[in-house]
Amino acid sequence: MPETLGEGRDLIPISLVAHQAFCPRRAWLEAMGETTDTHQVAVGTEAHAPADDPTGSRSQRYRAVDVISHDLGVIGRCDTVELDESAAMTVVEHKATPVRRRPEVTEPMRVQVALLSGALADMGYPVTGQAIYFINHRTRVDVPLSEEDKAFARETVAATARTLAAEEAPPPLEDDRRCSRCSHITVCLPDERPLAPVTRRIVVADPDTQVLHLTTPGSRAYVTRGRIEVSKSGEKLGTFPIERVQGVVVHGNVDLSSGLIRELLWRSLSVVWCTSTGRVTGWARAAQGPNGGPRLLQHLASHSGRIDLARQFVSAKVANQATLLRRHGDTPLVVARLRELQREALEAPSLADLFGIEGDAAARYFESFLTMLRPRVVAAEELTFSVRTRRPARDPINAALNLCYGLLTADALRAVVACGLDPHAGFLHSSGRNKPALALDLVEEFRAPVADSVVINAFNNGEVRARDFSTVLGSTRIGERARKALIAGYERRVTGTFRHPIFGYDVTWRRAMEIQARLVLGVVDGTQPQYQGIKVR
Repeated sequence: MPETLGEGRDLIPISLVAHQAFCPRRAWLEAMGETTDTHQVAVGTEAHAPADDPTGSRSQRYRAVDVISHDLGVIGRCDTVELDESAAMTVVEHKATPVRRRPEVTEPMRVQVALLSGALADMGYPVTGQAIYFINHRTRVDVPLSEEDKAFARETVAATARTLAAEEAPPPLEDDRRCSRCSHITVCLPDERPLAPVTRRIVVADPDTQVLHLTTPGSRAYVTRGRIEVSKSGEKLGTFPIERVQGVVVHGNVDLSSGLIRELLWRSLSVVWCTSTGRVTGWARAAQGPNGGPRLLQHLASHSGRIDLARQFVSAKVANQATLLRRHGDTPLVVARLRELQREALEAPSLADLFGIEGDAAARYFESFLTMLRPRVVAAEELTFSVRTRRPARDPINAALNLCYGLLTADALRAVVACGLDPHAGFLHSSGRNKPALALDLVEEFRAPVADSVVINAFNNGEVRARDFSTVLGSTRIGERARKALIAGYERRVTGTFRHPIFGYDVTWRRAMEIQARLVLGVVDGTQPQYQGIKVR
């Protein structure tokens, strides 16, 4: 973000101006604090590290030289400044370009070296040349600058200031080849914004990370030598490389060391605490997050209401209930009625009408829920279920649903927080109930295809049995074996892929939650004309 240093003028980082030259939306995303953990970024950061170390300076070559220019309105840092025998300087920028085949100087690079050399000249030093050193190609290319180049660099600074001052995010590029080389494509989603099938798919590296569930009561987790270790009563229960952790979910009475919590937050990884029955009791996130400005707009939109978003949440939820019932159940009349309610939700004039439609659909859906389990399983396990009971659960199926809905809420929380949105400012659920309203909004369309599907499969496959539950005073509790089986089934489900019904490409359910959260963000920051929920076919 711009930095104010004297004279009351905002000084813009030169790196941000280079992003503007590449794509105004990328400059906006950078300014909003959006970061990506891609192979491209990791390789670039590692290769560029020596240029950021000032201790690597020599008598005729300085590393990591800070520059500032009030005339240009920029602040930045030169990777290397070389001096010749007459003390004239040459600015050399180091570029790690793992996705480029040729060492080619681009327009953003030209703008960057123009501003760096201009700032250095404004500081009173003689600058006679500029160059780009391509780390991956081990090639140096001189960059002569014309007066037109310098003028364009100054214009780009002004354009960057306008981008940062805008009330809405710049629109994404359309069918532009620059997107194929952009490290921010996974958060920008340029091809998904039109809410149409994506014909050009950008394949990003699989981060190969997992959500770590800690379930053993009385155990303690801590970090040592780059690994998360779990032990109980002096016995080591497991160890896991922290580099492969995407987030941590703590179930019940499990302690986390302060060192582990600090390390997770330093890595911007979220921690969610649940009760042993799956109820989310709290979460922790890093203090710094992206999209502070859009988050303020989210609160304003939540306060004034966005019935269009709420309609989509409910309509998608009812549609997915109907699809699941059509696939596994035996109640075509109920499916037909749910389809009608799905359409009625899109025309609901108020939230009260929406809740009425949702309640009607839920009652019909859960009355038929038992038909989705195999008859011989229902008979052998003596399962009963006709009404959804949250707290306490009255039967094993409700207890299993409670646990899986809690896991789903934890994932939705992570998706919302990753976008920088506030989980408490929702559009369907009321923020006045002091619950993570937006996360609960997002959960709705994933309940049937993710959580309900896990429960149905677990009972039908015999992974969970009625004897794994205990009922005391009308409250049914889930046992350790069933909890682990459902958590394992849930992880298989959310890490499995499906064909996205809108964009037409394969994606994991967990990634789909973040995409949907980013579509909500797009509606909030003005780059998304409308939101559309996932409706499986």
